[in-house]
Amino acid sequence: MTQLGVLEGDGIGPEIVPAAVRVLDAALAVAGAEPVEWVPLPVGAAAIETHGSALPDVTVETLAKLDGWLLGPHDSAAYPAEHRARLNPSGFLRKHFDLFANIRPARAFEGAPALVPGLDLVVVRENTEGFYADRSTYRGTGEFMPTADVAIAMGIFTRTAIERIALHALELARRRRRHLTIVHKANVLRTSTGFFLEICRQLAAGFPDVEVDDFHIDAMTVHLVRHGADFDVLVTENMFGDILSDLAGELAGSLGIAPSINASNDRAMAQAAHGSAPDIAGRGLANPTAMIASGAMLLDWLGVTDAADVIDRALRATVAQGIRTPDLGGCAGTTEFTSAVVDSIRQHA
Repeated sequence: MTQLGVLEGDGIGPEIVPAAVRVLDAALAVAGAEPVEWVPLPVGAAAIETHGSALPDVTVETLAKLDGWLLGPHDSAAYPAEHRARLNPSGFLRKHFDLFANIRPARAFEGAPALVPGLDLVVVRENTEGFYADRSTYRGTGEFMPTADVAIAMGIFTRTAIERIALHALELARRRRRHLTIVHKANVLRTSTGFFLEICRQLAAGFPDVEVDDFHIDAMTVHLVRHGADFDVLVTENMFGDILSDLAGELAGSLGIAPSINASNDRAMAQAAHGSAPDIAGRGLANPTAMIASGAMLLDWLGVTDAADVIDRALRATVAQGIRTPDLGGCAGTTEFTSAVVDSIRQHA
């Protein structure tokens, strides 16, 4: 039996992660797939209370034995000072398990408002280096202050990391609409993002069936707003990918519908692209769509494609019927929306 970790996290995490588990269980049953054994593990503020760490050793050690897990959002900014100084749980897990590919789809829902109707793209974000200094060095954060008045951050770009994310993006584009866009800033950061662009272009030559273009990061934000529906797969470095995927999620309707997985070659972590939303935590207002869809992505990565497809259809059918959470202009709460998705799964079995 497949074992998957469950890490609820902070804020709305204890509301949306159980919702995802409930939906995944229903989809697996309807698809006739083997059920999952869920392995609850401590993380976040609750783990600080019980284990003295936001990411206890027992959690990391157990995850190493699993194929994947669901990670809820964390509110590390609210942790005690000594815990804020460390890598947050998500950053540590991405780095520790070399989860180099952060795959972030952005797709508008029929029946829900979207700033760019018809948007259907995927941001493929290199997840281990680039301008996110907390992941770019073997030891330390990649940031330092030689004097009290000077702060320096390193951006790291290696051929190995660029090649593997470029290949991942090209293969994904080949399975979708065969269009890859490389996002960079090679006109200014010529050595670093120019290196990224050059290697992506070199590898793209081996995919003659994929149309390839490229844009500067600043221009890309404009293109997404003006005609985001024209794009298919975007590949870029760590920080650019984080920014673009958040923008794309909002253009599709809400960050509440923005899923993602973080994957290596042998394990994956499902994680909604949004944060912990402490302002609505515990009020039953959170949109569980992003966490549910992230779980579906994890099932697809595990090869349980039928169950993943069942979830996607149920989410879209639910929204199309007018059952929407407040972030999408509706009035359904977390539990009501989740129940509607489960009902849709069972009705269309």
